[in-house]
Amino acid sequence: MNQSSIVSSDEIKQKALEIGFHQAGIALPNTTDTLETQRLQTWLGLGYQADMVWMENPKRQDIKSIMPEVRSLICVALNYYNPESRPEGAEYAKISRYAWGRDYHKVIHKKLKALCLWLESLHPSIKARYYADTGPVQDKVWAERAGIGWIAKNSNLITRDYGSWVFLGEVLTNLELTADSPHSQHCGTCTRCIQACPTQAITSPAVVDANLCIAYHTIENRQPEIPPNIKSKLDGWVAGCDICQDVCPWNQRFAKPTNVTEFLPYPHNIAPKLIELSTISDEEWNQRFPASSLRRIKPQMLRRNARANLETLQAKA
Repeated sequence: MNQSSIVSSDEIKQKALEIGFHQAGIALPNTTDTLETQRLQTWLGLGYQADMVWMENPKRQDIKSIMPEVRSLICVALNYYNPESRPEGAEYAKISRYAWGRDYHKVIHKKLKALCLWLESLHPSIKARYYADTGPVQDKVWAERAGIGWIAKNSNLITRDYGSWVFLGEVLTNLELTADSPHSQHCGTCTRCIQACPTQAITSPAVVDANLCIAYHTIENRQPEIPPNIKSKLDGWVAGCDICQDVCPWNQRFAKPTNVTEFLPYPHNIAPKLIELSTISDEEWNQRFPASSLRRIKPQMLRRNARANLETLQAKA
């Protein structure tokens, strides 16, 4: 099969934009590049993954173990930023922007599936498989290699056009495509994210210790209680944490409101009250967060997170 005569890299990237992605780039798997593998192994060796055992999946260190015939990765980014502001009062709970609207998995998977179906329709020999935060793929690493953005000091991927308010996805394919140039670094000497983190979770540039991360503890930590050293620093957060993104100059200067209507905030997600969430019933949780990323935070966890904030406020009173 003369693959180059079927479809070009530029045509694929244009199709990705037509489907609704905001950025697209191509990266090639390179088994000789062990730098990111070494970084991941070091991170795991330090125990920075906390209880996220899926981060230890060896397939994460070799893209060909996921799809042996992969020749190229089509990397995409989808802007989710909404400019609404949270109220200032201490009685309000804070929810990370990524979870304000419809579950991003449902939105981005639909678009990725459309891209895969289009690719496979071009020739019966073409194979394509997609991922978006649902498999052992280092999304940020591949997005950086595909020229979409760079892995910043807060470990998020920053794009020039949208800051770090983007969801990432990949299509693995057996097509031989032309790679884009990897993105260069543009954090410079700025350390605002490192300085702003209330728990010092960013231990060094681009390295985050989940054991100290508010987002980890409010979303992934399944224990009955939040550790005291984290609990005292929650400052209203009950679902994720945007502090290291909010202070980033790239986000402050270049964030653009998304045109994806599914990401518009659900009414209750901008200014919920801690007291309400601390006693929310399982039934209320189910009704309040339909098709939402917040469903990963089970009702008992949401109650725990809200109570932890209220207890800290009472202790300070």
